[in-house]
Amino acid sequence: MTTELPSPRYSDIDLWGPSDILDAMVEGQLAAVAAVRAVRDVLERAALDTEARLKKGGRLVYVGAGTSGRLAVQDGAELMPTFSWPQERLLLLMAGGKEALIKSVEGAEDEVEQALHLVHEHKIGPDDVIIAVAASGTTPFTLASLREGKRLGALAIGIANNRGTPILETADHAVFLDTGAEPIAGSTRMKAGTSQRIALTLLSSLVMIRLGRVYGGLMVDLQVVNQKLVLRSEQILMRLTGASRDEVRSALQQAGSVKLAVLMLNGCKLDAATEILKRADGQLRAALALIGKPSALVDDLTKCSALEGPGMFQELLHT
Repeated sequence: MTTELPSPRYSDIDLWGPSDILDAMVEGQLAAVAAVRAVRDVLERAALDTEARLKKGGRLVYVGAGTSGRLAVQDGAELMPTFSWPQERLLLLMAGGKEALIKSVEGAEDEVEQALHLVHEHKIGPDDVIIAVAASGTTPFTLASLREGKRLGALAIGIANNRGTPILETADHAVFLDTGAEPIAGSTRMKAGTSQRIALTLLSSLVMIRLGRVYGGLMVDLQVVNQKLVLRSEQILMRLTGASRDEVRSALQQAGSVKLAVLMLNGCKLDAATEILKRADGQLRAALALIGKPSALVDDLTKCSALEGPGMFQELLHT
């Protein structure tokens, strides 16, 4: 495995000056970016297939051990506050459990039976997407999870840094990140880890954009859970609507979400905004296109055969 091989280039790295060591490691990070760029098409196909499964109500399942597992868990955990991805539709399977997130758990990555148990315990199936990450491409826990999940019908995405390894051979979408030998032999927390982090970020972000959780380059589905995010939400609303801070603050307090607040600031009452966003499948752009402008909202709604009639909406709109 190339990630484990010592490189002649770095054989005397402990004798180099600090500046030269840092330069070598920076070059490694650039190589990580290049490795991800080389598999752009694979990531695109994986994202589109993931989108299709998730639109059916499926779950995202991240699997890994050690450094790769921690990076996978981190990417998954960030989907909830950034995109309001539902917690019940996210599984983070880390070899060794939560304890392994902060320290090494001896033998955890070899626990094949535990991997199989978790896959069946969580009833992973055809609508789900498993993203399995391992620099080696051979980690038993990660491989067993991916194989069993795929056998049960889940979409299998494998990310590894060694060519032709079992995780890549098993995956429906094989993301081979060719980062080669590390400046410190076998320390895949370095450029291999960086490449995994980038690939995971690109994959999940593209999926969330495709699912309508980004609008105008803004996080319109973020969870407002602290003061910083309250201010960010207000700034997003002011940018999207041109309303004053007092107006957006009032709308946000009533709506509880940026998307609904945008519709309210465009003339809808809360109940109407909720129904419109539901009809638009959560897509803010589609919802705004649906209303056109506040005065045309009732006419637009009556054109939809799924609605019972215009009467119930006339009472919901500002006039």
